[in-house]
Parts: sequence; C-alpha cells; structure tokens
Amino acid sequence: MLPWTALGLALSLRLALARSGAESGPPASAPRGDLMFLLDSSASVSHYEFSRVREFVGQLVAPLPLGTGALRASLVHVGTRPYTEFPFGQHSSGEAAQDAVRASVQRMGDTHTGLALAYAKEQLFAETAGARPGVPKVLVWVTDGGSSDPVGPPMQELKDLGVTVFIVSTGRGNFLELSAAASAPAEKHLHFVDVDDLHIIVQELRGSILDAMRPQQLRVTEITSSGFRLAWPPLLTADSGYYVLELVPSAQPGAARRQQLPGNATDWTWAGLDPDTDYDVALVPESNVRLLRPQQLRVRTRPGEAGPGAGPDPTQLAALPAPEEAGPERIVISHARPRSLRVSWAPALGAAAALGYHVQFGPLRGGAAQRVEVPAGRNCTTLQGLAPGTAYLVTVTAAFRSGRESALSAKACTADGPRPRPRPVPRASTPGTASREP
Repeated sequence: MLPWTALGLALSLRLALARSGAESGPPASAPRGDLMFLLDSSASVSHYEFSRVREFVGQLVAPLPLGTGALRASLVHVGTRPYTEFPFGQHSSGEAAQDAVRASVQRMGDTHTGLALAYAKEQLFAETAGARPGVPKVLVWVTDGGSSDPVGPPMQELKDLGVTVFIVSTGRGNFLELSAAASAPAEKHLHFVDVDDLHIIVQELRGSILDAMRPQQLRVTEITSSGFRLAWPPLLTADSGYYVLELVPSAQPGAARRQQLPGNATDWTWAGLDPDTDYDVALVPESNVRLLRPQQLRVRTRPGEAGPGAGPDPTQLAALPAPEEAGPERIVISHARPRSLRVSWAPALGAAAALGYHVQFGPLRGGAAQRVEVPAGRNCTTLQGLAPGTAYLVTVTAAFRSGRESALSAKACTADGPRPRPRPVPRASTPGTASREP
C-alpha cells in the first residue's frame, strides 16, 4: 500500500499544480473535431429573437480555424422536421461559415428538438453516416427553452457517443431538464442569457468549445448506472511512460480509486459505481520524455432502475394508474416594481400534489441566486429586495413525496427606479438674520 500512498501524494501535487497554472507544458495542439450548431428555428421563436441568435452563432464561428481534416462545422435547424443548413466539411473557413449562418432563414413549424437530435445522431455524428472516428464531437444547442417532444433520451444517446453538449437558453424552459441535458458540470456547459445579451458569453463559450476540440481531450462514452468508458488519443507509447487514472466520488473525496495503465493504452472502463452519482476523473500521463498536463472531467452515472420488489407487480401497473409528477405548466410575472415582483404559476392538470415549491431567482447577467420556500397549496409569491431595471431568471420547482423534483424557468424584469431628486442648494444667510427652516 505504501507505493500507492506515495503515488497518490504525487498525483495530488500534479493535479494541484495543473489547476493553479504553476505547471507549464507544451503549447496546446490545434483543435480538431466536428462542431454542430442546433438552432431553434420554430414558430415559438420570434423573428427578432431568431435574428439575434443567428448573429450570435455567426460571431461564435467566424474566428474558428475551420479546414479540411481539422475543425469542421455544421448547422441544423429545429422545426417540424430537422433541416441541415450546411453539413460538416462544406465550409473551409470561419468567415464562410459565418456568411452561411447569416444567410439562413427561419424554418418555422413545431419545436421538435428530440427529432432533430435523433437526426443529428444518425445523419451527422454516427460513423456509419461518414463521421470521422476518434475526433472530438461538440453540439451547441441554442434554444428558447421549450420543445414539443422529449429531449432527454436522444440527448443522452449523443452523450453516450462521446458528444460534448453545450446549451444556451434565452431565459425560458425547465432548468432541471436543461441541466440534465447539458454535459457535466452544468455550470460550465449551460448558459441562461437574455437574447439581447448573447454577445456577453461569445468569448467564454468559444474558448470552451475550442478546449473541447483539443486532440488531448479525455472523453467519456457508454455511461450506465454502474459505470462508464473513458477514451483518449495516444499521448504516450509503451516505452515513453504510463498513465495513472483517478476516480473520486464528488461527495466523498476520500474514497478515491486509482488505476495504472501502460503508455499504449487509449481507453479504460470503470465499473461497480453507484447510480446517479457525480464522479471526478483525472488522467495523468507520466513520462520522462515530455511533460503533459493532467486532464480532468466530471461524469454523472445514469439513474438506476428499480429492482425486484421495489414496486408493484409490473403485470398490475395498468390497474394502478399514478398521477404524473409534473411541475408548473406556466409562470406569470406581474406587479413588477423597481425592487419587487410577483411570481405565480399554474400546476399541471391532473398532476400529483406537490409537497411544496421553492422559487430560485438571480440576475441573468450574473450574481448570487436566492431561494424562497412556498408551502403546498399556494401558487404565488412576491420576490423582494431586487435591483431596479434588472432582468432575472426565476425557476419554480415542485417537490414530490417520491423525492423527485420538476421545474420551469422564466425571465422577469423589474421596473426602472425613480431618478433621485437633486438636493436643494442652501441659500447663504444675510448677516444679522437667521436662516428659516422649511
């Protein structure tokens, strides 16, 4: 056990140095991979919103180093049926791709995002459809937050293929569902931004996309409730070094597992893990030939399925209909004042009764989020202590007896505050007279 203790100390030191930037390595390799933009082009998006999103995507893609055999980009519209504006490899420069994005036309129709995701998997990202094997794959989904069909299953299939998913929501939608759809950690891959403020995240999001496209990218595939597979491009050889893999449950830093692999290894599968759990993974290349940075990512295992005896007899389920645990169907913002506003919501018809609600709210431009608890039986609350003339993201979450939660988010704006009155200038008093107080 002593050698592993020493190795653990060395590994911890390497990871700390990498996070602090104290360790310097070789220049980062040029990005290489397939990048797909998925735009909500349905009738749920106004023409103005679509024009702002189109300009945002154009700004994202313009400086990217597109080229044959390197970084490729594609644009797909969400509507009644998915529509490919341009496939991978059609444009060999970021400027050409930007011109094509700006020339795109809104498709209108229903918001069938799930259908578009399934289309992306079968027609663009699958190797059987001509996708390049062994290169990073990234999806950037820009949405107003709603979809007419389920998004979770097809999105999970894409992530199981190793696709990194970024989501940009313009202020509406189910926060919990979008967090689950984005790659982990959600705080890095999910952005809630007002449509007029999209330019604020352009540089940050572009940098995150390029980081995900680096050849030295640790990727996760085949996620199940009890394990997942890690894959990475060849960084070493059997003669030039070895790898150390570390797996740490995010909630239990002391329960680390480590595995040493030869330098010619390019994948590893972790098994025997807990379902619905976050794990921090690190890949540390050890070599005397050149210095390589450790790579880290966070992975969440899929929820486990109920085993025998965990519920009613499956043959009797049809006779035991249970109400759906659905969150609010609609959020209404009213009584907007400079420092307060009222939030009301309509529970889904026929849904199971919620044990209570909590309302989380914070400025869209960034800042601390606050939370208000609302007891069962009430469907409104007044948010106090807000800033005048500020856009907020408000999320109403229903909590149920089973432990599940369901949420809906909306954008709310406070009214502009009154301008401060100028202070009166005191008049100079004449000698020998007293100033009169008003």
